[in-house]
Amino acid sequence: MSSIEALIKKAKRGDANAYMELFSSYEEDIYRMAYVYVKNENDALDIVQETAYRSYKAIAKLKNAAYFKTWLIRITIHCAVDLLRQRNKTKLLTPDQITDTGSEANVSLSLTLQQLLSLVHEDEKSVILLHYYQDYTIKQTAEILGIPLGTAKTTLYRVLSKLRAAMKEEDRYEQ
Repeated sequence: MSSIEALIKKAKRGDANAYMELFSSYEEDIYRMAYVYVKNENDALDIVQETAYRSYKAIAKLKNAAYFKTWLIRITIHCAVDLLRQRNKTKLLTPDQITDTGSEANVSLSLTLQQLLSLVHEDEKSVILLHYYQDYTIKQTAEILGIPLGTAKTTLYRVLSKLRAAMKEEDRYEQ
């Protein structure tokens, strides 16, 4: 049994110290994910705190210790989306470059933040952020979001198509 599994068992039995040791080992990843969503240090720290609270209360519901980090990231995403909805904000890092792993050429994007946000829905943002900013595979992204693999792939390619179309439209107006 790995040390993480042992800590998870202790945390499930109510050991707060074991839980804090577990959580602190993933705190940077949680902060980065939160920051990508809200683009604000204070809000990201609030999300980390809320993730710690929610995950501590729900640790007994974690079924598979191997998915602890995935489970934390999912909670972080839910906390970030909840905060954005609550404060009626929509902030997101604009990707400098989004690449398609398919047969089409890489597309460099220079869309403004507002343009990107008007094109991308919340569920699509999560797929893009996990895949391109956190370097998760499509399969891992689907698992984190709790969606079928086919849905994750479809969402990713739909977003890339939207962004390509927006880029072509922007280029047309610049000429």
